[in-house]
Amino acid sequence: MKKTLIPSLVLTTALSAPAFADSLTRVATVPLGGEITGMFLEGDDLFFNVQHPADDLGTDFALATVGVVSNADFGAPEMPVPEGDDKKVVKTALGDYQVPVQQGAFDMIGKIVGVDGEIKQSNDPDFNAFVRTGASEGYLFTNWEDRPGGMSRVKLARAEDGTWSVDETDAMMLDFSGVHGTWVNCFGTLSPWNTPLTSEELYFDDTAEWNNPEYKYIGDVAGLEEYLGEYPNPYRYGYIVEINNPAGKPVPTKLFALGRFSHENSVVMPDRKTVYLSDDGTDVVFYKFVADRAGDLSSGTLYAAKMTQMAEPGTAAAEAGFQISWIELAHGSNAEIAGWVAEYDGITQDDFAAGKSSYISDADVAAWARGEAADNRAAFLESRKAAKAKGATAEFRKMEGVNINLDAAADGSVPYMYMAMSEVAKGMSDDAGDIQVAENKCGVVYEMRLDRNYNVSMMTPAVAGGAYDKNAEANACDVNAISNPDNLLVLPTGQVLIGEDTGKHENNAMWVWTPNRTAM
Repeated sequence: MKKTLIPSLVLTTALSAPAFADSLTRVATVPLGGEITGMFLEGDDLFFNVQHPADDLGTDFALATVGVVSNADFGAPEMPVPEGDDKKVVKTALGDYQVPVQQGAFDMIGKIVGVDGEIKQSNDPDFNAFVRTGASEGYLFTNWEDRPGGMSRVKLARAEDGTWSVDETDAMMLDFSGVHGTWVNCFGTLSPWNTPLTSEELYFDDTAEWNNPEYKYIGDVAGLEEYLGEYPNPYRYGYIVEINNPAGKPVPTKLFALGRFSHENSVVMPDRKTVYLSDDGTDVVFYKFVADRAGDLSSGTLYAAKMTQMAEPGTAAAEAGFQISWIELAHGSNAEIAGWVAEYDGITQDDFAAGKSSYISDADVAAWARGEAADNRAAFLESRKAAKAKGATAEFRKMEGVNINLDAAADGSVPYMYMAMSEVAKGMSDDAGDIQVAENKCGVVYEMRLDRNYNVSMMTPAVAGGAYDKNAEANACDVNAISNPDNLLVLPTGQVLIGEDTGKHENNAMWVWTPNRTAM
């Protein structure tokens, strides 16, 4: 049964949109231990993955899975919370779930290989993008979210009956050696010019610790060293990576001008210049980039968001909206920034000195913010610290996917962008700073209206998780609402698919959220 939710948005009169009734419908669940990732719509067919399922399920879904539902029915009735053996398989009301690819397929899919051979077999498929090469065929690109990271490409064909098949002879893991490898390839999008944009989720607390042999995460850096055969430069990781020539020999390019931080994903607007970027972690920042030239993300201006809360401190997260203003950080180009990055090559753990940094220091960032630096490297290589130093809001927890429907945003039929906040906590729920709302451990999906120039000036809650019961072992978040939203997909109808990455539902779920303006 569909649930009716009526968010009570607390907005100023001048900026408010009418409150609306909406519905939230559970349309899929994945096996125990699994996360829903990679939601991508190709025509009427929906790709989505089962990331890191439990390996002792005793079913075909004990392996990470890349699957697809042909002719997905997004108006399907709600499916129940799984019970018994249904907890160990994919269940969906959208249609039949086909499995073209699983981890280890063709003795390569998800394998991360370094200079001396295989490092690991990943079970973490994330973002999918289908690049069409014909009326019924194309290449499916899939992120493998690991340290170091990877990306697979497989050729798929669709029969008239909706069956998808794989050409095993045309499968590969992309070669990222030319860009010094990748790090935690997370969510992503397909650009308007059909190049996959994969995201490096840096998840590193402080660059100064990158070469500290005592740092608790130094083993992750060691994995990159094994991949490369030399000690890695931290400023080569934490970017959006564009995959050019996707239907030929793929050529990865790191887009330095879009900033270095823990990228969840980027989404390019229909103007082919404006890009919004989400930053995953604690006390993180929301970014915008405006390219100098349409269809070319190699140079432009990076901005960071300043939020103004439109509700009293302590208001429930489901009821508090924000005004957004944009602070310019700097203009930069790939070529210029690449030169700065190269200056930090060759630094190793032998160069570490306690209390000092081998890289850009906090004092360097502060000097840049005061206008005293010789260049703008701080803005692009320490983007989060630079944004905070310039007065941007660095309080979000825990920012995930940001997305639009490209065609519907272009024609104005769905002029909205959505962002998932996996949970609202810590910097967002304390009593200091720009954001001071009540904690919501189950998360919120926010809506932002695009103006005719694809700018956003307000963020309002659209759907929220809860209630939360810490003593409920299997389902601490109410099973009739979202829990820890992650990947988002906006449909041409204006409906939003929400994929969960949670330990607060026993089985992660996919939801269809339908605002009343698009109710079918």
